Amino acid sequence: MIQFYDLTIFALAALVLVITPGPNMIYLISRTLSQGRKAGLTSLLGVICGFLVHIILVSFGLTAVLFAVPFAYLTLKTAGVIYLLYLAYQAIKPNSKNIFETDRNLNSDNPRKLFAIGFLTNVLNPKVAMFYLSLFPQFIKTASGSIMMQSIQLGITQVIVSLSINFIIVLTAARAASFFNQQPAWVKIQKWFMASVLAALAFKMAFTKAK
Repeated sequence: MIQFYDLTIFALAALVLVITPGPNMIYLISRTLSQGRKAGLTSLLGVICGFLVHIILVSFGLTAVLFAVPFAYLTLKTAGVIYLLYLAYQAIKPNSKNIFETDRNLNSDNPRKLFAIGFLTNVLNPKVAMFYLSLFPQFIKTASGSIMMQSIQLGITQVIVSLSINFIIVLTAARAASFFNQQPAWVKIQKWFMASVLAALAFKMAFTKAK
């Protein structure tokens, strides 16, 4: 089992991932603003099921790779540091958009299609796959038991964080959009805070030794 401290740090990284604008967030906000909360929640269910696919694939993949390739940890760590710094830059780059500047004129879709699009949006989201592949190895210790079980534990933690935050986003999308449109200064604060946390996580990861 993963220690509580390490799990807490991972949960923070998962939190940063979910509040970083990406395909999942844009889709959920767009659907909520165009079709209402029920459509947003249906789409969210599809997104969460997409996470489960990533968890299964990464859990089996990491178990095989980390045992077979001794240098895999260093490779994945380097990729993780670069990826986090890339996300930090994306958050504060010039002319980056407000996360609520989304398409409100989408065609209405039935629940089955909303679920399917949410599912595929997440399964095909490279940000999620990169997050799992680059960060999971930083928190897995071979001395703590099965790599697969530790991967699943991390995956479940990430899903809980993502579900909680995205649920709140769907419920408050309309009000939040109105607030951020009227208070542009808060958009800048949100972006710089996000970038700072991402950079801090990258720094921690860069100096984390193999376990």
